[in-house]
Amino acid sequence: MGSAFAGRRSWSDRIFDIIVYTVILFVVIVTTYPFLNVLAISFNDSLDSVRGGITIFPREFTLDNYARIFSYSGLVTGFKISVLRTIVGTLIGLLTASMLAYAIARQEFQARKFVATFLALTMYVSGGLIPTFILMRDLSLLNSFAVYVLPGAVSAFNVFIIRSFIDGIPYALQESAKLDGANDFTIYWRVILPLAKPALATIALFLAVGQWNAWLDTYLYNGSKEALTTLQFELMKVLQSTTAGSGGDYRSMIVSQANNQVSPESIKMAITIVVTVPILIVYPFVQRYFVKGMTLGAVKS
Repeated sequence: MGSAFAGRRSWSDRIFDIIVYTVILFVVIVTTYPFLNVLAISFNDSLDSVRGGITIFPREFTLDNYARIFSYSGLVTGFKISVLRTIVGTLIGLLTASMLAYAIARQEFQARKFVATFLALTMYVSGGLIPTFILMRDLSLLNSFAVYVLPGAVSAFNVFIIRSFIDGIPYALQESAKLDGANDFTIYWRVILPLAKPALATIALFLAVGQWNAWLDTYLYNGSKEALTTLQFELMKVLQSTTAGSGGDYRSMIVSQANNQVSPESIKMAITIVVTVPILIVYPFVQRYFVKGMTLGAVKS
């Protein structure tokens, strides 16, 4: 009887596995097909792409689309600024969030509840777009690189994630460090940060993706300064010019150059890949920390 029951359970397990794998395969196909299709069009001959019918493989492989977009100086400048703001913004955001989280996690900090409540309120209350623009202007942040990294240097959400993780670290470790003569900064730098790597990696991913994908701040604060353009802002201009038919620089680059040998669709797809690939390369290095960083410290005993 026991073996028969085990056999029936084994069949049910197999059916369940088949259903799960089928669902997973369907989800993978649905999520990866759009990216593979964009990739195929970006590597396909531009005139041939106009015919349509391309799936996940280019019909006539070429690198001309990428050669065209990298010949435009604005795209190269945007790539440099995007990389720079992603690195600087991520480092500043990690430093400020981790230091503030460590401060409000200290049991002897008397005002930690007030500070935590004040931070929580900032997640629900905003000054609005126009007051924020006026504030950036009064702080002399317009047409400057600092507007990319300083306004978002402190995020309440990131602070609470790191603080929750720090609360899960045994406080005895900090007390032992104090007995050895370590000050607060030494405890933060040599004890807390090494143990909080999963949380820091998770926050770093949030910050890097946010900085890399940002374009609205460029449009609002640095739109008139080409030296501070970003890659996402350049992509937005390409999409706007090719869909609305405006006669800007990108329109002339797409239509006039090479005697109409480059189609707007192929240019859009090539720039989309250029914008997407760098963040896809970074993600696998921090993915193993992601779930751990989001869950550890969330439940206290």
